[in-house]
Amino acid sequence: MQRKHLDDMPCPIARSLERVGEWWSILILRDALHGLRRFDEFQQSLGIAPNMLTRRLNALVDAGLLERRRYSERPPRYEYVPTMRGRDFRPVLIALLAWGNKHFAPEGASVQLIDTATGAAVDPIMVDGATGRPIKAPEYAFAPGPAAPERTRRRYASIPREKVPAEQPHIPAKAGPAARKRSVP
Repeated sequence: MQRKHLDDMPCPIARSLERVGEWWSILILRDALHGLRRFDEFQQSLGIAPNMLTRRLNALVDAGLLERRRYSERPPRYEYVPTMRGRDFRPVLIALLAWGNKHFAPEGASVQLIDTATGAAVDPIMVDGATGRPIKAPEYAFAPGPAAPERTRRRYASIPREKVPAEQPHIPAKAGPAARKRSVP
C-alpha cells in the first residue's frame, strides 16, 4: 500500500502532519529545540538508526523546519539549526508534553515545564491571544476559514456544536485563585 500524501488536503492539521507526522521527526525537533545540532548528538539522544536519521533530517530541512549548516570542510560535516518555522513548533511540543503527563504518566511527570525565574512547575494552557481566555469547548470551536473549499464548509456545517453556557463573568487569565473566587457571583 502506498502512503497517502496530505499536502493537497485543505486541512492545516493534515498539511502539518505531512511535515512532522512521523514520530522520529517530532523527537528530532524536540532535541533541536533543546539545543542539539549535530548528527551524532541526535543519534546518541534518540538511539535512531543512521539511515533513518538521515532521511528524517533531510525531510525536516526540505520542509523548512531545520536549516543545514556546514561546520567542517574536511571532512564535510553539518549541523541542523531550527528555522523560525521550526521554532514555531515549540507550542505543539509543550501541548504534547502536557497531554502526555496528564494521560500517559501514571508514575508522574518525568519532564515538566517550569518557570525559569522560580523553578516552579507550570501547567500550560492555550489561550486566545486577543482576550487571554483559555481555549476550550464549547466557547471555542473549529470553523471553516476564508480559504476553505465547499467540501470543508459542508463538513463543518454538519457538525453539531455544544451550547455555550449562560453568560459567565470574564475572569482575566492572569488572575489568581482568590480573584477568581471574588468575581463569581
